[in-house]
Amino acid sequence: MFGGACVNNACIPTKALVQSARLSAAEGGSIVQQEQRYEAAVEHMDRIRKRARERNYHSLADRDRVSIIMGEASFSGPLQLTVASDEGERTLSADRVFIDSGSTPKLPPIPGIDSPRVHTSSSLIDVQTLPRQLIIIGGGFVGLEFASLYADFGAQVTVLQRGPAILEGEDDQIAHAVRASLEERDIEIVCNAEVERIDDEHDQVLVHVRVGERRDERDGESALGENAPSGTEDEGEGEGGTSPDRELRLPAHAVLVATGRAPNTDGLNLDAAGIARNERGGIAVDEHLRTSAPNVWALGDVTGGPQFTYLSYDDFRIVRDDVLGDGLRTTENRGAIPRCTFAHPPFARIGITEREAREAGFTVRTATLPAENISQASILQDETGLMKVVVDAESDLVLGMDLFCEDAQELVNLVKIVMDARIPATALRDAVFTHPSMTEAFNNLIAALGDPS
Repeated sequence: MFGGACVNNACIPTKALVQSARLSAAEGGSIVQQEQRYEAAVEHMDRIRKRARERNYHSLADRDRVSIIMGEASFSGPLQLTVASDEGERTLSADRVFIDSGSTPKLPPIPGIDSPRVHTSSSLIDVQTLPRQLIIIGGGFVGLEFASLYADFGAQVTVLQRGPAILEGEDDQIAHAVRASLEERDIEIVCNAEVERIDDEHDQVLVHVRVGERRDERDGESALGENAPSGTEDEGEGEGGTSPDRELRLPAHAVLVATGRAPNTDGLNLDAAGIARNERGGIAVDEHLRTSAPNVWALGDVTGGPQFTYLSYDDFRIVRDDVLGDGLRTTENRGAIPRCTFAHPPFARIGITEREAREAGFTVRTATLPAENISQASILQDETGLMKVVVDAESDLVLGMDLFCEDAQELVNLVKIVMDARIPATALRDAVFTHPSMTEAFNNLIAALGDPS
């Protein structure tokens, strides 16, 4: 498991599957052919991560001054650890300790969730056989990425979202466009869905769901969306004139639970070292990633902050600067943080949405550009999606951008540089970019704002 979740069961292996899924979808064919390509894709993914594990292991093991100890560590006192392994226990002490134990998937208390057909994102990717019917509990970024991936392999996918809408914190236009795109690909999305239990039945499971009838206030869509799930349905009785709940019984060959991850602090015995936790259950740190205990730092997901590999990389830079440098680098000055969900096409965001900008008191200018108006999107044969920019009307600085289009994962990084360097939006309008490219769409997107006043 050297290299953390990213190398072993998150970023690298899942994106390998995403790419294989897109190629498979483009090739088409029968479900049997898709199953064969899925099995080959899992083998390809496994080869990639095995090579990455080896590289990460040898980057440490081959250093003369690094010792690797395999076991479970817990604090026995300040700057002191007990490590339990097959060979027994040993005690270690150090001048400095760095905690980087990551996070683990959270599982809600649903009866039947311990079924062997119920998976987390870590375990589903190791299943060699394509689940022809997949139910995903959770309509967040991970859930939607897996929904897109498995739909590209030909699986019938249903997403169960507990709240009234998917992507509730995102820009309304983007969230609506993403949902419409997924549903056009026959991905069923059920909101206001409460999973009551999961039953094992022969070669599949039966997921019992209670669905409310609250609508998504952003676009008026019903909880069941455009596609009714393929399962049996009962109607409960409403009270006081309210709409009745619906009870669904949905069959599936596999269930993915994508309801978030929790900091991996169990078993560390943090109290023995005087290390405090925060309200998210992670290790409390300051802007230099120092814990409440002297000479102990915490990095990555274990702090309970945003769970991005690239932030973990930057955490290393902050701690290195604190220990060996001038301490000027902190979590407060690393600039705007981009993120991307690798659906088909991907959707990325940086900065704040139009709604957030207005609530913060900005006078804003906004513009959108449909992907169908981008020449490179047509060349790439995917005109799905749009770009949206939010600009401060007074300073002409970019406050945020949403990118739901091909190459969004690359485009958003350019926007980060623009935002961090406080380059005016007009620079993107007037820059000379290669043609044809997705990047040159920034010319037309910013031009749609009109001239700054």
